[in-house]
Amino acid sequence: MDHPIRLGIKYSGQDSTVETIRAVWAAVDTGGFDHLWGFDHLASVGPIGPDKAVFDGWTLLGAMALATTRVRIGLHVTGNTYRNPALLAKIATSVDHLSGGRLEFGIGAAWNVLEHNMYGIEGLDHRVGRLSEGLRIIAGLWTEERLTFDGRYYRVDDAIHNPKPVQKPYPPIWIGAGGELMLKLVARYADVWDIAGDASGDVEKAAAASRELDGLCQAIGRDPGRVRRSTGVLWDGSEPAKLVDELGRFADVGFSEFLISPRGEPIRVIEAAARDVVPQMKKIKV
Repeated sequence: MDHPIRLGIKYSGQDSTVETIRAVWAAVDTGGFDHLWGFDHLASVGPIGPDKAVFDGWTLLGAMALATTRVRIGLHVTGNTYRNPALLAKIATSVDHLSGGRLEFGIGAAWNVLEHNMYGIEGLDHRVGRLSEGLRIIAGLWTEERLTFDGRYYRVDDAIHNPKPVQKPYPPIWIGAGGELMLKLVARYADVWDIAGDASGDVEKAAAASRELDGLCQAIGRDPGRVRRSTGVLWDGSEPAKLVDELGRFADVGFSEFLISPRGEPIRVIEAAARDVVPQMKKIKV
C-alpha cells in the first residue's frame, strides 16, 4: 500500500513558556506541515534535568485544538500508565471534537522511572500488559455502545462512552514501540508504528524491525501495508539537504511519517524545515 510522505514538528515545550509554545503552534499550522506534536511527561527529561518547567500534555493538546485550524495534532506519545484508560479515552474524544476530527492518538507503555517514583504511579513492572489492556478498553469504548472488560490490571463494567470520536471508527492510533511484545500490539491495534529504541536512528535496524512487524501482522491476518511507519529526528536547521537524504533513506525502506524536533531556537528551525525540507520530502512516494 502506497502512503504519502507526511512531516510534522514535535515540540516538547519543556523549559519553555506558554507564549513560545503558542508561537510554535502558529508557525507549524501555517507552515505546510501535516502534524504537530507535544509530549507527555510530568517532569522535564534529558540533559537539562527533571526540574525545568513542564505543562500537562493533554491540557496543552486541548488548547492546541483551538489555537490551530489545519494541522493534525497529537502527543508523541502518551504514557499509558499515567491515566486510567477509560479516562484517557474520554479526554482523547474531547480533543477530537475540539479539533474538528484532527487528533492523532499517540500512545506507549511509558518508561520514565523517576516520574513514577516521584508521584507514586504504579505499572512500569507490567507496562506492556497494561498497555495491551488499555488499548482494548480505549478501542472498545470508542466503538461499542457499552463495554464490559475484566482484566488483570483494568476493569470497566457496562461502561458508556458518549459521544464517540468524530473520526470513524476512531482517531488514528500511533504506538511507540520496539521489541517483539510491543510490536505484537502494533500489529493488532496501530495505524502507525512509531519506531523506538536504537533502530530509530539506524536505517538497517529499522528495516529489519519493519520486516518483523510485517510477519506479526501476517500472523494475525492483517495486511502489513495498513500500518504506516514513523520515525523522528532532532534538527538544528542546518544542512537541510543532509536531513532530506537521511529521511529519504528511511522512506526507501517504507517509512512515510517523519517528526522533526527543533534543536535550538524553535521558530527558526521550523521556518527552515518549511522552506527547505517539506517541499523536497513531498516529492517522495513510499
